[in-house]
Amino acid sequence: MSNAVTAATAAASTAEAGAAPTAEASAAGDVRQRAESIPEFRDIVSRSFVPLMVSGDGRNPFDALIHTTAADKAVFTHLQTKPHLVERTPGTIAAGGSGFFKLNLLLHGNGILVQDGRETVIRPGDLALYDTSRPYSLMFAETVSNLVMMFPKDRLGLPTTIVEELTAISLGADCALGPMVSNFLAQVPATITSLPLHARAQVAQSGLDLLSALLSTVLDVKAEAHDPKQAQLEEIYRFIDENLGADLTPGSIAAAHFMSTRHLHSLFSDTGTTVSALIKDRRLEKCRAQILNPALAHRTIAGIAAQWGFSDPAHFSRVFKAHFGRSPSELRHQRLG
Repeated sequence: MSNAVTAATAAASTAEAGAAPTAEASAAGDVRQRAESIPEFRDIVSRSFVPLMVSGDGRNPFDALIHTTAADKAVFTHLQTKPHLVERTPGTIAAGGSGFFKLNLLLHGNGILVQDGRETVIRPGDLALYDTSRPYSLMFAETVSNLVMMFPKDRLGLPTTIVEELTAISLGADCALGPMVSNFLAQVPATITSLPLHARAQVAQSGLDLLSALLSTVLDVKAEAHDPKQAQLEEIYRFIDENLGADLTPGSIAAAHFMSTRHLHSLFSDTGTTVSALIKDRRLEKCRAQILNPALAHRTIAGIAAQWGFSDPAHFSRVFKAHFGRSPSELRHQRLG
């Protein structure tokens, strides 16, 4: 067993032995949860990651521990689970959550990852990459422990179309950078929770830089040069995410970044969206997550919508259904059912 796997297993055991997170820790993006059934686990991972289908082996009771930590736009999750199958299907893709890569470090047990017609067996110490925009499946026929880093595709300094060649392939076995990425990923969940948010963002970026270096080495391509325009956009994305509950407008965002509204719109001209559309989409994602959250079942849909800037319930229901294909009440009813 590698040093990364040994260190991560010890750190994760220590973390899981702790008490339930405080409200303050949860607000900072650090949550520990336990699932004692497949439906409960499916609900947790669909909120922690993206919408997923999950099934058990049908023979043994199911149990899982899930520790999720957010850092900037990256999410780090340690999972200890009984045998199960995870599937990203066309239906769950339509429900949202496209545009992310997930990097899996297996700590204990064995699994099988399938995507894009490729199938790979993943063993302790293996790194594997997969894409939430296309169907995939992960099968674990035994009790497993693994760490997953999920992040937006545009956070890698490599062309997405090239990186996609590496989905469902075991990474880093013959590359000196593989153990470096594994060691980094292994340490994050147990250490990042004590850091302030700005330091978490720096840690997340360091991990993505390491992963970019690994992937570029495996692919024998160079990472893209630093783009000042992209750096400005990423800073604006972070600002929007941190202030979604406020009265965000193109003017207020431009002022906060000491630029003209015209320059702000020009930054978005090549992104395929507008400032206002991005704000709306991010707010809708927040609403969807809270509507699906069992802990918030007591809150009205109108109250959740108002929290994220939708003051007209009828208008909110229309734009929500146009975005996700189901109305807010239909989504909540489906979860409760």
